[in-house]
Amino acid sequence: MAWYKQLHWRILTGLGLGLIYGIVAATMGWGEFTNDWVAPWGTIFVNLLKLIAVPLVLASLSTGVASLSDLTQLSRMGGKTIVLYIVTTLIAVLIGIVLVNLTQPGKNVPAELRDRLQSSYQSDVAERTSQAQKTQSQGPLQPIVDIVPSNLVEAASDNRNMLQIVFVAILFGIGLIQVARTKAQPMIDLLHTLNDVTIRIVDIIMLMAPLGVFALIAKTITSVAGGESGSNLLELLGALGLYCLTVIAGLAIHAFLTYPLLLRAMSPMKFLTFLKGIGPVQLLAFSTSSSSATLPLNMERCEEKLGVSEEVCSFVLPLGATINMDGTALYQAVAAVFISQALGMELTWAQQGMIVFTSVLASIGTPAVPSAGSVMLIVILESIGVPPSGIALILGVDRFLDMMRTVVNVTGDAMVSVIIAAGEGQLKPPHLSEEEDRIRTHF
Repeated sequence: MAWYKQLHWRILTGLGLGLIYGIVAATMGWGEFTNDWVAPWGTIFVNLLKLIAVPLVLASLSTGVASLSDLTQLSRMGGKTIVLYIVTTLIAVLIGIVLVNLTQPGKNVPAELRDRLQSSYQSDVAERTSQAQKTQSQGPLQPIVDIVPSNLVEAASDNRNMLQIVFVAILFGIGLIQVARTKAQPMIDLLHTLNDVTIRIVDIIMLMAPLGVFALIAKTITSVAGGESGSNLLELLGALGLYCLTVIAGLAIHAFLTYPLLLRAMSPMKFLTFLKGIGPVQLLAFSTSSSSATLPLNMERCEEKLGVSEEVCSFVLPLGATINMDGTALYQAVAAVFISQALGMELTWAQQGMIVFTSVLASIGTPAVPSAGSVMLIVILESIGVPPSGIALILGVDRFLDMMRTVVNVTGDAMVSVIIAAGEGQLKPPHLSEEEDRIRTHF
């Protein structure tokens, strides 16, 4: 059973068993039992990961900034990181726009099914439209205002405020640089200790990964299948199948073509080595659908398995978890054009250009929580004059696609961290052991 000590095999085992149980539970009508006795373990697992995200980011990013020689190095690394994030997001959106125009999945949705879906998901659409309206009513500088918290404790109480934590950590790190080293060292040592402790807690939490992933996948399947009869579910999958395939194909092209090309051009790391290092991160992202919940493991794997320095990991990855949403941006572009096609609305090239522009900007402001992309999609639809109620057409399959695009989101974060580390001379030879050497044998 030595193979089972490897983290990715444990997660895959939980995922596979959860898939089997979910199908059986949906068939046998065990939805209520699953919600009462199985799903809570998934919630506990995700909550534990989110619990340590804030102290991990605060400690690692503060010490990472404090370890830099001067502010010039910070501004250089920050500038390269943001440019790379914007470029990869733009490429992802363009891939989505090209594919959806080639496949035209919206023209395969029957009018009767379209009307029924809009009626079935009316309450969900109303809720997400209300959230989107709040976003639209904000001023043009509101995203910048939201980055600066008025209360650190309040910012740390909600993982959706991760960008505020990043801001505070960078500001605190800059302050440590400005203080004499002899005075700053005790605080730096304390933050290093906090960072080491949180990494150990990540190891402990990941012992629960098989159970947590099992519960999350089981809940997803029973909740998706439970809302539709067998015939209706097959009809829904048949009508939206081409749309799902278009999104998945776009995500695959971006993950297995764009990322390898960028890695090859801008770093010495082979893509296969990269995939081996972040495999467990991708599996965890697939099961949780949350970039913020995956962040602690992503930081640990990039540092220990890919050889990215702590300074780069602590800066690039928390920032990426909040502003780099390649998979979400691609999905939003495909979904916006798909909905327009399904409603019989032909989009001009100018309108599709607006989708590209708005999707890139929206990805920066998308919270790192499940299904947040669908809220920002409403903003995109309204920017091109498409009724936001059309989002009801895709809500039935959104959960599964959310899992897929989260995998691409966290993969993009890790890829950029490798490139930045290579450019800064802070990429060490990766350590890919056969066993998870950070999990102690006595566990």
